[in-house]
Amino acid sequence: MNIFEALRTSHETQRGLADALINTSGDSKERDVLFKELKAELAAHAAAEERFFYVPLIAHDMTQEPSRHGIAEHHEMDELVERLEHTDLSSPAWIAVAKELHHKIFHHLKDEEQGIFQLAGKVLTEAEKLSLAKDYEGEFVSQRVKD
Repeated sequence: MNIFEALRTSHETQRGLADALINTSGDSKERDVLFKELKAELAAHAAAEERFFYVPLIAHDMTQEPSRHGIAEHHEMDELVERLEHTDLSSPAWIAVAKELHHKIFHHLKDEEQGIFQLAGKVLTEAEKLSLAKDYEGEFVSQRVKD
């Protein structure tokens, strides 16, 4: 498995959780569980992706700016997650912020898969793509265990 395949696995999980989350209502157990799962997935993915995808790409002129942009989007998603944590689950404001997070997730993943992945494919060697996937997966699992 290369780094792109490893990242896509988490991307699909994020999409599924984000879709399910915005289809919940009120202060329900389902909403609470889905939010906690999405929060953990996003945090583990961002930590591992920044370390083992974006940081190596920052070293290359072609991928430096897109990598910085991707990291900035992670921080924007973190801020939305934090807003959700401080908003009552039954509040109409909660679902509005959840929909904003959903949009940001889908936008970010599309940027990565349709833009950054192609650029990264040009600057990373095949060996790097495989090595980074192993490192990413190890860090991702480590981050998930922390939660």
